[in-house]
Amino acid sequence: MQAINLESEKKEILARYKGLLKASRRTLQKGDKELIRKAFEVALEAHKNMRRKSGEPYIFHPIAVAQISAEEIGLGTTSIVCALLHDTVEDTDITLEDISGMFGKKVAQIIDGLTKIAGVFDQTSSLQAENFKKMMLTLSDDIRVILIKIADRLHNMRTLESMKRDKQIKIASETLYLYAPLAHRLGLNGIKVELEDLGLKYTNPDAYNEIAQKLIDTEPERKKFIQKFIEPIKEILTEQGLKFKILGRPKSIFSIYNKIKEKGVEFEDIYDLFAIRIVVDTPYDQEKTDCWKIYSIITDFYHPNPDRLRDWISTPKANGYESLHTTVMGPEGKWVEVQIRSLRMDELAEKGYAAHWKYKDSAAERENQLEEWISRIREMLESPEENALDFIDDFKLNLFADEIFVFTPKGDMKTLPAGSTSLDFAFEIHSKVGAKCIGAKVNHKLVPLSHELKSGDQVEILTSNKQSPREDWINFVITAKAKSKIKHALKEQRKVVADEGREILERKFYRHKLDFTIQNISDFGTFLKLPTSQEVFYRVAKGAIDSKEIKEFIEHKENPTKNVKKEQPKTLEQMVSSARGKTDLLVIGDDMQKLDYKLSPCCNPIPGDDVFGFISIGEGIKIHRVNCPNAVQLLSNYAYRVVKAKWNSQQLISFLAGIKITGSDELGLVNNITKIISTQYNVNMRSINFDTDDGIFEGTIMVYVHDTNHLTQLIGKLKKVPGVISITRVDGEKEDGNARSASEN
Repeated sequence: MQAINLESEKKEILARYKGLLKASRRTLQKGDKELIRKAFEVALEAHKNMRRKSGEPYIFHPIAVAQISAEEIGLGTTSIVCALLHDTVEDTDITLEDISGMFGKKVAQIIDGLTKIAGVFDQTSSLQAENFKKMMLTLSDDIRVILIKIADRLHNMRTLESMKRDKQIKIASETLYLYAPLAHRLGLNGIKVELEDLGLKYTNPDAYNEIAQKLIDTEPERKKFIQKFIEPIKEILTEQGLKFKILGRPKSIFSIYNKIKEKGVEFEDIYDLFAIRIVVDTPYDQEKTDCWKIYSIITDFYHPNPDRLRDWISTPKANGYESLHTTVMGPEGKWVEVQIRSLRMDELAEKGYAAHWKYKDSAAERENQLEEWISRIREMLESPEENALDFIDDFKLNLFADEIFVFTPKGDMKTLPAGSTSLDFAFEIHSKVGAKCIGAKVNHKLVPLSHELKSGDQVEILTSNKQSPREDWINFVITAKAKSKIKHALKEQRKVVADEGREILERKFYRHKLDFTIQNISDFGTFLKLPTSQEVFYRVAKGAIDSKEIKEFIEHKENPTKNVKKEQPKTLEQMVSSARGKTDLLVIGDDMQKLDYKLSPCCNPIPGDDVFGFISIGEGIKIHRVNCPNAVQLLSNYAYRVVKAKWNSQQLISFLAGIKITGSDELGLVNNITKIISTQYNVNMRSINFDTDDGIFEGTIMVYVHDTNHLTQLIGKLKKVPGVISITRVDGEKEDGNARSASEN
């Protein structure tokens, strides 16, 4: 173990503290420096004997969180003090009363919010979703709680290399699933991009490293191209007397990775690898004019793509983002995305809502947008019975979605997620309007409730007092507000029906000389395997339970041992503890394991893949690849059902894997490919599917391989076949969801 040099550590702590003061200088007012100093000293004393997993002093972490809050989010003194103290109440002997006495009620309130959500997504907790819901509730107290939490997560992601691999995957998955979209929704573009890139770095390191290396390799060529592109524009902008800077930025690694996955293309085929940003320093009232002036100058030199013009200056995004985007045909016949914005817009794009203090003119408008968003979250949290996982899914959907702008008959504009329907719009107007909606007129044409709206549509909602929400309405809406209101209304309707069912059941019990007691109702529900007595009453009212079931129940009461199964199914908790065992590690392919596991067909894991086990109800343990399409959601929402897993490489077993091949349709090409697979590599093929279109062929082959090395060698050999353009591994078999492994004979 390396000896600790306390003297050099003290110097480093002081240097970092000075760096924090420098970062917070622009927001400091009289007395603020002393307050920050006091918070620093309290935190330093409280954490003096604590170290991080990396071995460094714990105080490095709160200083870093405070610095991110000040420098990258643009928060002021109160937030810096809270960031320095954010772990003290949870991890040390300091109480909230102590904090309140030293720094006031506001700081104590924010620290309380941070302490409440500190346990969110604990590795073994089964309440991650519930805790996330609680975390969102703190938004209504003070948004700084969430902003400091994002700063905390960003620093944890930056220092994740010192954690164990399973913790890395877990934390990175949560980050991609919740924290990155949260940062995006709060307008923290710079942080959102970094969280996504770091998330990918730990969930799929191979893909991350490959793209990062390719970006480094292509940088000189990119710089040369950007220089050539901006040269003529620079000259004219200077002549026009505009103060500006031009930046050429590559797309984030995460967005490139997504494009490769979604479009099924190679890195080299992505034309918009970078964007050119022109930032103009101009007064607030001149911003719009100057941005359009720059657009006009650019399009004088380069031909714009009319389908790619995005005006977020006239209509900012819901997270406050303002910018003018266009895609133009640049030198060498390459499309180039150009972003035009003012200095104010650029700062707001990077620092989001937290930066608005600097721009008082538009602060009120931005406050209103923020309040609107928070009030939507409050609406989503109104129903306490709402399933927490449903809440997260609805919440994420509304975080990620692109936006559309639609108008009321009077011309008022409403912002909705892309994909919203006329029924979503009705609930956006008012929950009572939504509940009574029978249809809509979009641009004066009658449309059904499920009609998908487009930006610019003018919508008039038609209602009837006889209408009430129906079960199938859930399928017609995508906004969390509409879903929540429909579920609540259906629950109320179900309650009314259940009340009728209660009276019917009481009469039926009376006829069968059975006492209508709470115990008998509960036993009857257990006998029918129904979760609640309300469900029993509801089914009685609907005619699904009749005298036949009551007679069987009476027989069961008189002779309880009849038809009773000896072995009760295991509860989820029992399954989890049995699967975790003493070692907390599932060894795949180990004969000593007496556990039922399957390889998941959604990602077809093979030995050598980074994997984890997921305990499913009724299907034992399913093994998933860490970069499986479903992994991020499983690891974020159900961490308590995840088991660490590794491969036992002693046995030679064949596993199903899919490869996708594209190439030019040359004579004998398919024959050459199949010959290499079956003859040279002795690999069995499960299925083969090829299709050609205008001289280009695309094929998917499902093959049985031993491990990732075996598959990599096979792909390497196939890439050398003349006519083959690209080969990628595919996640699973679409035509057959029952992928299986087979032993090698």
